[in-house]
Amino acid sequence: MGGERSHAPILAVRGNPVSGKISRVSRALALTLAVVCGTAMAAQARINGELGSRLGNGVAAAAVSFGSGLLILLAITAALPQARRGLRNVLGAVRGGTLRWWQCTGGAFGAALVASQGLTVTTLGVALFSVAVVCGQVTSSLLADRAGAGPGGPQPVTGPRLLGAGLALAAVAVAVADRLSATSDVALAATAVLAGAGIAWQQAINGRVREAAGGALPATLLNFATGTAVLVTVLAAVTAVRGLPGQLPPEPWLYLGGSLGIVFIAVAVTIVRVLGVLLLGLGMVAGQLAGSVALDLIAPAPGHQLAANTLAGTALALCAVAAGTFRRRSPAR
Repeated sequence: MGGERSHAPILAVRGNPVSGKISRVSRALALTLAVVCGTAMAAQARINGELGSRLGNGVAAAAVSFGSGLLILLAITAALPQARRGLRNVLGAVRGGTLRWWQCTGGAFGAALVASQGLTVTTLGVALFSVAVVCGQVTSSLLADRAGAGPGGPQPVTGPRLLGAGLALAAVAVAVADRLSATSDVALAATAVLAGAGIAWQQAINGRVREAAGGALPATLLNFATGTAVLVTVLAAVTAVRGLPGQLPPEPWLYLGGSLGIVFIAVAVTIVRVLGVLLLGLGMVAGQLAGSVALDLIAPAPGHQLAANTLAGTALALCAVAAGTFRRRSPAR
């Protein structure tokens, strides 16, 4: 596709090469990696939320996160001929029509997610933010799989998948039950839901770019380049209205969000073909929720306490993951 013929990820295909069946071991390994990615997302949310609070500007925090990740990826790509070849493959695929230009815009959805971290996490807490993101991510993943947006093609809408999406919606309702009187908190939770909905489409189209490039690194670089461009443009508009953000804080850990983003985006674009968009999203959800509860217990945002209904919503969201990952045995075609 667009030059070299793209190969399935090393996790992807074992067994019958004609039918493209994926072994249970490969699927289990990919699902484990998805959980690890979700944990990294929770840590990134805590970091970017704190950075946004220190700067007084969530968009500026997102731009710093994406921009630092982009600089790292540019340095790696400059040193690796295979990565540069992958970028040429993507360009050739777009020119040849096998990859649509809009399928290269996944970074815009990632930019929205990172910006929402900086805007909402210090108010909502990592756990409630994550539950809201889960709602958007799971329901949107169902639609993305049904539409065949990912590299694995269309996925059926089964009973367990619908149950998983329904439980995810219920989880958000439970998690925000004690904040319904605070209109601002509900609005922030809705922002996180919308950001989560974008994640599914980001993973799907980034997987397409990965297929065209023949590797995860070019797809990740393109994701960060697109996201950084969007955030810098928005930041310029925000700065013109509100003025410059606060001074950059000195703590080094506040600038690790971009590095964590590289990890989970690179892994996600590799394993989305193995799992499909919904199952990838559910695996990431499990890690994200577990990590977010741990962070809110160990290192909560200032003035924030983990509420019982947030824990209940988290448990219900994990039930959504379990329901969505259930698969019936089906005879080989």
